[in-house]
Amino acid sequence: MTRQVKVVEDVVIKFAGDSGDGMQLTGSQFTNNTALLGIDLATFPDFPAEIRAPQGTLPGVSGFQLRFSSKPVFTPGDMCDVLVAMNAAALKTNLSVLKKGGKIIANTDGFDAKNLRLANYPDGVNPLENGSLGNYELIKIDVTKMTRESLSDMTMGMKEKDRAKNMFVLGFLYFMYGRTLENTEQFLKDKFGKKPDILESNIRVLRAGYNYGDTTETFTTTYKVEKAKMEPGSYRSVMGNQALSYGLIAASQKSGLPLFLGSYPITPASDILHELARHKNFGVRTFQAEDEIAAITSAIGASYGGSLAVTTSSGPGIALKAEAMGLAVMLEIPLVIVNIQRGGPSTGLPTKTEQSDLLQAYYGRNGECPMPVIASSTPADCFDVAYEAARLSVQHMTPVILLSDGYIANGAEPWKYPVSANLPLIKTSFKTELDEGEEKYLPYKRDEKLTRPWAIPGTKGFEHRIGGLEKEDITGNVSYDPENHQHMVKVRQAKVDRIADYIPDQKIDNGPVKGKILVLGWGSTYGAIKTAVEDLLEEGYSVAHAHIRYLRPFPKNLGEVLKNYEKVIIPEINNGQLVKIIRDVYFVDAIPYNKIMGVPITKTELVEEIRKYL
Repeated sequence: MTRQVKVVEDVVIKFAGDSGDGMQLTGSQFTNNTALLGIDLATFPDFPAEIRAPQGTLPGVSGFQLRFSSKPVFTPGDMCDVLVAMNAAALKTNLSVLKKGGKIIANTDGFDAKNLRLANYPDGVNPLENGSLGNYELIKIDVTKMTRESLSDMTMGMKEKDRAKNMFVLGFLYFMYGRTLENTEQFLKDKFGKKPDILESNIRVLRAGYNYGDTTETFTTTYKVEKAKMEPGSYRSVMGNQALSYGLIAASQKSGLPLFLGSYPITPASDILHELARHKNFGVRTFQAEDEIAAITSAIGASYGGSLAVTTSSGPGIALKAEAMGLAVMLEIPLVIVNIQRGGPSTGLPTKTEQSDLLQAYYGRNGECPMPVIASSTPADCFDVAYEAARLSVQHMTPVILLSDGYIANGAEPWKYPVSANLPLIKTSFKTELDEGEEKYLPYKRDEKLTRPWAIPGTKGFEHRIGGLEKEDITGNVSYDPENHQHMVKVRQAKVDRIADYIPDQKIDNGPVKGKILVLGWGSTYGAIKTAVEDLLEEGYSVAHAHIRYLRPFPKNLGEVLKNYEKVIIPEINNGQLVKIIRDVYFVDAIPYNKIMGVPITKTELVEEIRKYL
């Protein structure tokens, strides 16, 4: 059989099925396979809110969207070219994001009467049979039946056999896009090497899916995406929480400080605890505490003892940590507080993304309690931002809040390995000798950055008092003096403000340095804003994009940047938070664009919004 190989520039695939169908594993394996070929990519895993929602129902659909391209990729795509629907609910939930003419790969077993009823289709209506999908290329495969047939001679229960059906789909897609099976087979060997039956069943079904595509005459065309033109270097696919963990380890190594994580599990931050626990070879200590308060206070203790201390959580856990965050501010010790944001308030949308904790990071503590705030914008950027958060924290003797979110944390993209020698130096020094003229250790005596010295407990002659009560200036003794309290409040704020002297100026990501519209973003809106602005620039519009990493303090030149444009639009996955701060600080009548649906802003909708002001 002669097949045509069609070269395409850009492909978006959405894997969708029940939470037990292995869609996340399937998507991540296709992602890793793609990354090994040097093709640029971006992913968007979409989890159901319940740990195990009722099978076949709309709330139980688990999705994984992957975009891969021979051009630079900044978003996982607005619309899909291919939808893998393992059941009726998966089709119904995701059909609206499939392009007209796109492919639907449907597991026919997931469209029986029971599944159709659970997906709320009317009695007797089957979308695979009634012609309603005429605008799409429909590929019907009885994945369940073929999976069972390929394992017919294995002594496994039917339930165990059916668990491998995601491998059939993966094998078929490897055929369709001209891939090899080796790296996934090696992954399966590493994962199931001690469970030979499970290993053999998965490899058999993976090959069966590939061979089905290869031997069926219906499929006369396969597809190929060429390598992306990227800066030379060694790359790997990395998820946001992974990159963040590696950034913390790198900061520990470069600073010479042992890394300590005090954490309590919470979606979507738990992966940082899991990842750091794997790297004890770097001297990393991880402590899974009994609650959020114990987690942060253990990290405060570790910092007091001379460690690079970190605590991780999401919005609800950050609320519980607030009092201890105030203690860290009062003590003026280094501490990195990581908030992987999710939908709120309260338990909210645990598995959905949101940017709604910025005001919490700014103001969510009792008293005047300023902290630097820094935000990551992409999965790979998490490495740099984690490293920078640690640097600021240690060199300015202050807790630092690092904001990420579920979209960044679980998304993946190619990451170029950094060279250790190129990472900024993190200077650390503990107070071990008295300064000239000093008769005793003065724990709140400050340098030009307004930072106090760091003395390790047990250092002879450097005993000092700590606690949450207000400190007397310089001596650190408890003080209830009104004028001293006002002075210390002002000094703590000035210390944070002075960090602006030690961070880079705000740059324009793309577009003119003066013009009609500036689209100002932070966090995970980066990809949508970048691609929207690129499209409008190609059409000749005067639009620019700036993305803020340093949210408190802002870069010193940000006010000047804002004044160079007639209008400033601020897209956020919240109800308007950065826009409030920008208006307050710079008296700029910034225009909000807000989406609060638990999913990222898309390029298409953002382009439409910007056009209103052109």
